[in-house]
Amino acid sequence: MTNLHSSSPVGEVLRAAVAASSTGHAIDGAMGRRHFAAQPAVRPEPPVLRRHPNIVRYPDVEADFDLLIEKAVAAIADGEPVEDEILGHYVNVASLVRAVSFREGKLLEQAIERLSKANPDLVVLMQSIKLPLVKAAIEAVAGNDWRHLEEVRLDCEAPAKGSYTPDLIIVNRTRHSAFILDLKRSLASYGDTSRLEELKLRMMASALVLPDWLYKTQKRLMVDTVGVAIVDGASRPSDHAAGVWALSEIDDLLEIDGAAACMAELRQRFGRRVQQLLKTEARRALGILTPVAGSAGASSPLSPPLGALRGGRRMIPRCEPDGETFDSDGFGASDDEAVERGADEDDETSWPPQRIRVGFARRLLDA
Repeated sequence: MTNLHSSSPVGEVLRAAVAASSTGHAIDGAMGRRHFAAQPAVRPEPPVLRRHPNIVRYPDVEADFDLLIEKAVAAIADGEPVEDEILGHYVNVASLVRAVSFREGKLLEQAIERLSKANPDLVVLMQSIKLPLVKAAIEAVAGNDWRHLEEVRLDCEAPAKGSYTPDLIIVNRTRHSAFILDLKRSLASYGDTSRLEELKLRMMASALVLPDWLYKTQKRLMVDTVGVAIVDGASRPSDHAAGVWALSEIDDLLEIDGAAACMAELRQRFGRRVQQLLKTEARRALGILTPVAGSAGASSPLSPPLGALRGGRRMIPRCEPDGETFDSDGFGASDDEAVERGADEDDETSWPPQRIRVGFARRLLDA
């Protein structure tokens, strides 16, 4: 290897780069020299800038990513919106927006699975896996600090309360470690609600049984370290102590340099396709708008005529806080009128009722 580069300027430059790097980067420098010798026209990544032994660039995955984008866009465009009186002609636009949120999450999952192939040590599980929410695991997570549960491992076949389906499980066979990933298009919608905390609890409870589950269901696959990570596709500021990672940090989870850059390029290309689709649909909606015939208060042909759900007038006396008696139309009656008809009302209705009817809602209970 040394003789191969001793007489070439390229070899002198590479040796200088390796000499300037630290001893810990010697292996990476050797890999860079081999890569450069095989492809002289491609400039290698400087050894001192490499953080992980594996690397991927967008041209390496462009064909596969383009196919994933095409499938996602086609699925978005093929949706059949349900007619909506409020959205009117814009119902197609709203349907596209809702479909984008779902399809982008699936696209991110598939893209990460493809990128993980650049690291031969990784095994990715993503086919509708259901991890049991063992009762003991839920109680352990709810009643203890997460740091105190590092050595806890529970039986996946113990009594459980439902299950949790992660988006991805990434196992590093060399390090005997695993990550449970839940990918979100954006965490902005979670805000300060309790949904995020509930998600974390389910993920951490699943982590306590994952080693046993992998060993029993994945051909004796063994791990001794499990981490949970909620990945924010919008790459807002992360909080690793709370289990939140930005998509721009995916390099460190996969141990693949360039993975985050590939994901960013994927989202940009997908975004352009989606925006073009929305633009076309919005123009179509604007082009078919026509003035509504009749007055502004005319009822829509999709809605029942005004009062169609009203039955005949029924006398349903009830007592309001101020003591005033109301009839079924909601209008108050004078004291004299109430006294005059009191005897008849007592004959028709008594309180409390002798028989109560229950069931699914019907038109005035089929009265």
